[in-house]
Amino acid sequence: MPEPIVVIPARMAAERLPGKPLLDIAGTPLIVHVWRRAREAALGPVLVATDTAEIARAVEAEGGAAILTSAEHQSGSDRVLAAVREADPTGRHDIVINLQGDMPNIGLQMLRAAADLLADAAVDIATLAAPMRDRQRGEHASVVKVIGTASGEKRLRALYFTRVPAPHGDGDLLEHIGVYAFRRAALIRFASLPRSPLEIRERLEQLRALEAGMRIDVALVDAAPISVDTPADLERARAYFEG
Repeated sequence: MPEPIVVIPARMAAERLPGKPLLDIAGTPLIVHVWRRAREAALGPVLVATDTAEIARAVEAEGGAAILTSAEHQSGSDRVLAAVREADPTGRHDIVINLQGDMPNIGLQMLRAAADLLADAAVDIATLAAPMRDRQRGEHASVVKVIGTASGEKRLRALYFTRVPAPHGDGDLLEHIGVYAFRRAALIRFASLPRSPLEIRERLEQLRALEAGMRIDVALVDAAPISVDTPADLERARAYFEG
């Protein structure tokens, strides 16, 4: 049976919200909210991988585990792999779930929905998306859109990820949700690849995998959780928890 491990990468140097992991939401740091949700999903052990001792201390104060990683990692996936190699050097955990540390109300079944796609041996990486109810949201570059073709019920094979509203024409836009389930071998391969031209242009690391011919499948869920990327998102998250 697969043995997943959940790793939450967190760093202080977010461009739009500096110090984002420690921002207060209803009396609790953002990173702690995300760690709690991952633990409650009960998929496997949960680690926070960070370059900042203050973030590690906030997680450890709640009884969580944190690993200090280099500040030189260029992507969250690089940070995740470094943490997994330190925490699990024997390779017991063959599925690595990379959960972005900015979704304080992520649904507990969403992590499992991504991991379940790896039952298909053809899939290297799995992730999530949801239809956008507010078409205007799709205009924001901070909201990543996924374009794919059906590969099963409530499931797509990803063709592209972008920050612009796409595809053109009638129909829903699909908002990408920052969860990735990697086969461990796929994560190792991904991290070994150089940054790709489209990755650099769109500032989306998952495009590196697509440009290298890796397969990413997408589980479709009903609604996206709050992703705290902007000051307005932070206020939405505070209203959610304080409401």
